[in-house]
Amino acid sequence: MGRLGILFFLVYLAVLVVALIDCLSTDKAEIRNLPKIVWILLIVVFSPVGGIAWFLTGRPKAEVPAGSGTTTAKPRPVAPDDNPDFLRSLGERDRADEAEALRRWEEELKKKPKPSDEP
Repeated sequence: MGRLGILFFLVYLAVLVVALIDCLSTDKAEIRNLPKIVWILLIVVFSPVGGIAWFLTGRPKAEVPAGSGTTTAKPRPVAPDDNPDFLRSLGERDRADEAEALRRWEEELKKKPKPSDEP
């Protein structure tokens, strides 16, 4: 029976600590249903029920992954190497740089005097 009591105490402590840290690290504007201070008091005073209530009704809603069919989700930023527009612009920039380098090289060649046929 003693081991079971230790297990319940550890679960109680884990719920209390994790819920409290999560609540404290969440921005006030994102918390649902109650003010932040009330959630902190509920978690501490009515633990573990307050912690469980925090996870069920107080935490901010998780963001829905892109492409899940909802239109309210914020678009996730795309890494540059996964963004086809960025990759396309790199190719265009490379071609423009090459064309500019070729143009300058041709101008330099035109400015140089032609070698004479005399030895």
